[in-house]
Amino acid sequence: MDTQWACHELFCRRVSEMTDGAFQLVPFGPGEIVPGLQVMDAIGQGSVECGFTPATFYYGKDPTLAFGTAVPFGLSSRQTWSWLYEGGGREIMRDVYRDQGVHAIPANNTGAQMGGWFRREVRTQEEMKGIKMRIAGLAGLVMGKLGVIAQQLAPGDIYPALERGVIDAAEYIGPYDDEKLGFNRIAKFYYYPGWWEWAPSADIMVNAKAWDALPAQYKQVMETAGAECWHWSMARFDELAPPAMRRLIATGTQLRPYSREIMGAAYKASKELYGELGDQNPRFRKVWEHWNKHRIEQTQWFRVAEDSMANFVAVATTQR
Repeated sequence: MDTQWACHELFCRRVSEMTDGAFQLVPFGPGEIVPGLQVMDAIGQGSVECGFTPATFYYGKDPTLAFGTAVPFGLSSRQTWSWLYEGGGREIMRDVYRDQGVHAIPANNTGAQMGGWFRREVRTQEEMKGIKMRIAGLAGLVMGKLGVIAQQLAPGDIYPALERGVIDAAEYIGPYDDEKLGFNRIAKFYYYPGWWEWAPSADIMVNAKAWDALPAQYKQVMETAGAECWHWSMARFDELAPPAMRRLIATGTQLRPYSREIMGAAYKASKELYGELGDQNPRFRKVWEHWNKHRIEQTQWFRVAEDSMANFVAVATTQR
């Protein structure tokens, strides 16, 4: 079962369970009632009352929405949660969502994603030029600065586009979900890390007027269910990724790290993009400055406590 769909189902079930069946949400699959990249539009307009989608799909309406999911060279899952719930992230993002007619509840996170499937190796920035790649959100704009031709496709459209050669590469989530969609049957080079989505979130979005009309108890139930699903999905991805990666490698998938040259160029391009978007959009600059302050503080803290421990254990574990 696709982990995103499983999270969607869990949210609906937990809302029902916590209200003894009095509050029912009926889950529909991708594309059943709304096309894949139009979920937020339908909710904001009131065509449907709520839905499950990453905010970054709609960055064209306001690039600030990307902070609701993930931005290049951003935060880990723990750092994301602390920004949202202790660092003021939800408060500063509330009006961003409201302007789209929705109330957003964080309800899913995948942790660090992979860097995509490629038909051929890419070792240098020069070799990235001209590649047609499915990649969503601000990452597509960064890739554009590296010469990549970025395309945003709904998840269900990725495999046929890659199979027909419409695109040369595609990023999605990680080993478990990517294996389910069969990308390894078409492109054998699997790159890491997914520097654009260190810990992307997806939201349960509720029509703003419908949200305002809900009883306080039901609002709290939905918020609580969202928090549970967010952490459940993190645990599920962490548990399912290792065996899925082993299966992929056993069937011919070749892991490749992005070179330091490509990573450095992408980091520089990301910083340039944030400056450009900030100059064009005062709201983006305001949120970016708030988010970036949190990122810098968290990076410094994790470098001392978390990263030092993780690096030692990684080396010690591989020693014979």
